[in-house]
Amino acid sequence: MNSRVRLAVLFVSAPIVLLVAIGGFLGKASARGDDSYQHLRVFEDVVSLILNNYVEGVNSDRIMKGAMEGLAEGLDPDSAYLTPTQVTTMMRPDSQPKGGVGLELTRQYYLRVISAREGSVAARAGLLPGDFVRAIDDKPTRDMSALLGSRLLRGAPGTKVSLTILRGSATEPHVVELVREDTPAPALSHRQVAPGVWLVRVPVFSSNTAEQLTAEVAAARKGGATNLLIDLRNNAEGSYDDGIAAARLFVPTGLLATRETRDGKTRVEAKTGDGAIDLPVTLLVDNGTAGAAELFASALSGNGRATLVGEHTIGRAATQELVKLPDGSALWLSTARYLTPKDAVLHEKGLAPDVPVDVPDVEFGAAPPTRDAILDKAIAHLTEKKQAA
Repeated sequence: MNSRVRLAVLFVSAPIVLLVAIGGFLGKASARGDDSYQHLRVFEDVVSLILNNYVEGVNSDRIMKGAMEGLAEGLDPDSAYLTPTQVTTMMRPDSQPKGGVGLELTRQYYLRVISAREGSVAARAGLLPGDFVRAIDDKPTRDMSALLGSRLLRGAPGTKVSLTILRGSATEPHVVELVREDTPAPALSHRQVAPGVWLVRVPVFSSNTAEQLTAEVAAARKGGATNLLIDLRNNAEGSYDDGIAAARLFVPTGLLATRETRDGKTRVEAKTGDGAIDLPVTLLVDNGTAGAAELFASALSGNGRATLVGEHTIGRAATQELVKLPDGSALWLSTARYLTPKDAVLHEKGLAPDVPVDVPDVEFGAAPPTRDAILDKAIAHLTEKKQAA
């Protein structure tokens, strides 16, 4: 190997070894022997072949950046490699402007919409879970992390951002121009949807969601509620602690969730005084149910406190940390994930509904359906249960 290749390999060896070590590859060396290092040797060979044999001279910085991004992308949709410039920008106090469009993003080839917050500019523009964001202000998202994409969506209130959207099997993209807003999170609400059945809408999770949920359920009970439908659709915002706090209202005993790291597992149990709300519960979920909402749904479902009606949830239940590297770059790395009360992995797996609903597709720009398929199915399911009792 010539000196040029050795320098290139040395340039990338530190971050690669760190990434592999964090991922557990080297942590299994004792069980797998010298073979656990074979991928590093292959990587070294690939670098040598490219720098010495590719048809034209290559930019070593560019290919190393691509290699780092590929390594992080192969972990999960939320992990990412950040360049030194991106790290500097992220660490600035003003790196999170107040204006936004209300979108939560993940990665799936392009950036993909997890949810459009209720009442947000994105929701008013008709964006839906599952939409692909092919470009942000003409910047292609094919090689863009969800972290970077989310930051590009933010800016000063009143400024504009252009999104190139693909939906379903359509081949022609739609360009949508959104004006960023600084709007508060929507509040919970409740309404009667059938005799004895009240729907409580939880659009996001926040530090006061448990308190608001208590008040909403009390109002529903006062109105004669004997069954609760809690609507978690398109809910992908809030901390996991907020989801657990809300779950405590419904689960009197048992395991709510397990937080898993490389160092072991931490069980989150119900405590004395939990389970103040004892009404039967049905949860409405869809592809936009993520994060704290998934943890809430998992805690109730896993303890037999709720039936899930709707679509499979997306499976976003991990926490990330910024791990800085010697050259100023960094990894935005998932270092903990949550398990269900049944000890199943929630992150990247999601929750399957007990009562699945086939929701009709909506063409871009078309009016939404006049009927709510998931809500109708939930009401019908409760009616069938009542008649069978």
